[in-house]
Amino acid sequence: MTKKYMNPYLAGTLLGLVLLLAMVVSGRGLGASGGIKYCVVSIVGAVSPEHVSQTEFYTPYFENDKKPLANWLAIEIFGVIAGGFISGAISGRLKLRVEKSPRITTTRRLFFAFLGGALFVYGGQVARGCTSGAALSGMAVLSLAGFVTMIAIFASAFAFAWFFRKNWI
Repeated sequence: MTKKYMNPYLAGTLLGLVLLLAMVVSGRGLGASGGIKYCVVSIVGAVSPEHVSQTEFYTPYFENDKKPLANWLAIEIFGVIAGGFISGAISGRLKLRVEKSPRITTTRRLFFAFLGGALFVYGGQVARGCTSGAALSGMAVLSLAGFVTMIAIFASAFAFAWFFRKNWI
């Protein structure tokens, strides 16, 4: 027996409350791409400190003994991972499996998941923010750019769904 997913209206309301709490506590909205960048920068600093000290891009992250993993965005990423595990455990969905259509192979599903993730990270860096930062946090402060971003996200998802539908249904 599979467990039901959370009611989407309740989930949306809870997401809005988390966004509000983030703005009240930290003075900033939610965003994931910046947190991932801080985690990657920290890994580069651990693996190759001499490269970090010689590269203009990395040096600001380590000035005055700064630690990139102490940034609130990196902590947010760890919280998202922990929250995902807790949610999976509570709902009985904490299993190692690949959810996919019976029409495609696991390899194809993982390839498209990786490709989509890579495009998402690239797009987030080009746009200087991801969907959670640009759309959700932008809309929360009534930014026109936030609304335009959300409309573009839904419009492009609708446009591309037809091409990729056989991978999911």
